[in-house]
Amino acid sequence: MSYLLHIDASSLGEASVSRKVAQSFRAAWRGPVVHRDLASSPVPHITAAGVSARVTDPARHTPEQAEAAGLQDELIEEFLGAGAYLFTVPLYNLSMPSVFKAWLDQIMVAGRTFGFADGAPTAGRPAVVISARGGGYGPGSPNEGKDYLIPTLETILGWSHMLGLDVTTVTPELTMAPDVPAMAELVPLHRTSLAASHEQAGRLAEAIASRAA
Repeated sequence: MSYLLHIDASSLGEASVSRKVAQSFRAAWRGPVVHRDLASSPVPHITAAGVSARVTDPARHTPEQAEAAGLQDELIEEFLGAGAYLFTVPLYNLSMPSVFKAWLDQIMVAGRTFGFADGAPTAGRPAVVISARGGGYGPGSPNEGKDYLIPTLETILGWSHMLGLDVTTVTPELTMAPDVPAMAELVPLHRTSLAASHEQAGRLAEAIASRAA
């Protein structure tokens, strides 16, 4: 395997539960890692120059198109060069952090990362999404059906007509319980969910690394 590409999208730095669980994955990982922290070094949102550069002869690029194409090339080559993926993407307002959406929009290019007759070049590669959330969104919870992040990422990252990755999700829940008095009775459930997420992340890292060895 070439390397693990770790894309971080949490804004909370060391306080981020998603990042802490990701560290359990990283601690168990055996092999090189390329880490891109979108919170500290965000990529720009896609622009008209970035879109038009994809269908314009490079010899005819404007300076703006050339700059946009250069960034896309860097991100796409980094993405395609990985053998496995770790995405730290917390649930923000029922969806993904905008920095992660910006990264996706830069790398999702038909004919390069998806849209091939025989499937995406990354088809079947393992990917783990770690997504902490302040409340509970599982079956039977008051928020059931309101998580619009995981279904979206499972489609973009995992659907055979898109990136085709083999996606597994890790979702530590109720992370606001220790800090919100009204959620105090849910603290034990949060602790159970967090411990299970750390354990799952470590096991996934070991399994993926062993499979690639």
